[in-house]
Amino acid sequence: MSLLRLVASLAALLPILLMSPALAEEGRRLQLVATTGMVADVLREVGGDRVEVRGLMGPGVDPHLYRQTRSDITAMTRADAVFWNGLYLEAQLESFLERLGERQPVIPVGEAVPREARLADEEYPDQHDPHVWMDPSRWRFAVEAIRDALTEMAPAHAEAFAERADAYLEEIDALDAYAREVLASVPEEARVLVTAHDAFGYFGDAYGFEVLGIQGFSTESEAGLARIESLVNRLVEREIGALFVETSVSDRNVRALVEGAAARGHEVRIGGELYSDAMGPEGSYEGTWLGMLDHNVSQIAIALGGEVPEGGRLGRLSHLEERP
Repeated sequence: MSLLRLVASLAALLPILLMSPALAEEGRRLQLVATTGMVADVLREVGGDRVEVRGLMGPGVDPHLYRQTRSDITAMTRADAVFWNGLYLEAQLESFLERLGERQPVIPVGEAVPREARLADEEYPDQHDPHVWMDPSRWRFAVEAIRDALTEMAPAHAEAFAERADAYLEEIDALDAYAREVLASVPEEARVLVTAHDAFGYFGDAYGFEVLGIQGFSTESEAGLARIESLVNRLVEREIGALFVETSVSDRNVRALVEGAAARGHEVRIGGELYSDAMGPEGSYEGTWLGMLDHNVSQIAIALGGEVPEGGRLGRLSHLEERP
């Protein structure tokens, strides 16, 4: 993290520590804004009926490229606090959020993950992979940071926030246990995850999968012909049978891999659609963080030869593509 970003983050937390508990005493709900769906979902889970959350980015929206609208600016400036992932995920919003943090609470929840637990970019070691929600054990830090921020803002409701956070963390642990069980059923030689961009590094690190992203951490990066050719060679040489598209990223490069492998006499198929930088449809199970991870885990396991219970962990998944 640069010195400027560190100072901005610390400045963002200071107003929370100094804030009067009047918000809670007024009996009104905290007005909160979250950048991504994943952050908004945790805020709603932990805050319950004591918060009103506006999420800026809906299903299918790429946070790497998202630019704030006029209505976004109005919502953020009027909010009691703004929560974002940080770690350069919301690249186009970063300068605005850092300026906003000088006058009101702006909390980068992804940066609650300890530095030693973050993955670094091989080419740019001072930049960390922002996709921390892909590993439940790391996402716990974001949940705890949200609980603590809400408690500072409305201390009268500290017990309620703590109880809701504890219940949610138990669900996270249950999802993690499910993921370890079903992903362990994937044959070892098949544990290679090829996706549109490098959003699954934490997933691979947590569950023992090699991850090959066509683009880098950010979808702003372009995949050159050399990168495509290199991945086609790996698909053919290692006889990788499936790769995945993402709901928030164009499938153009993934289909280029399929065609390139076919030209070399190797058939590789699309193993399904994964949720990477955005969750599923609003109001659906997949439109929650728990649901999106359940879907990803189950879809990956199915496509790569593992055993998955019908409908995933809770039997609630409705869009799994079965193995052909």
